[in-house]
Amino acid sequence: MIMNFIRNSKVAAGIWTFLRIYIGYQWMTAGYGKITGGQFDASGFIQGAIANSAGEGATVQAWWGTFLEAVALPQAELFTYAVMWGELLVGIALILGIFTNFAALMGITMNFAFLFSGTVSTNAQMVVITVFLLAAGYNAGRYGLDRWILPYLKQTIQNKKNKVQKEVAVAS
Repeated sequence: MIMNFIRNSKVAAGIWTFLRIYIGYQWMTAGYGKITGGQFDASGFIQGAIANSAGEGATVQAWWGTFLEAVALPQAELFTYAVMWGELLVGIALILGIFTNFAALMGITMNFAFLFSGTVSTNAQMVVITVFLLAAGYNAGRYGLDRWILPYLKQTIQNKKNKVQKEVAVAS
């Protein structure tokens, strides 16, 4: 009953729209600020998380610190761009309600990466809201561009699939 409300109710879709736009705005402004500020460099954040993964009062788990040291730090420039543009694009997609589930999944992935790295801020709140958006599925983007784009893509893919099946049947 609850899942039916979350996934199908138009009232719930209105609530998800509000929350989706709120989360999207948070992501968009964070990414935009990093891009236009010209000062963002992920290497400092990564080095801080690595430093916090060792010792008695470690606030970052050792396995995550090892990942950051071995993978993220050598590719800090790539991670800098991925964070800036990822935040901006996730924000825009959530605000517009386009590919909402994918955008929410990418947003929650970034939130978990920030949480694993020892950030507290609003990341935990954003994770909770995003879990609800993901649980809502299509209903989270009902009042957004997903309303038109997803059915169009589904129909286009189905038409191509039918065309290929007909071609295979004729060739047999």
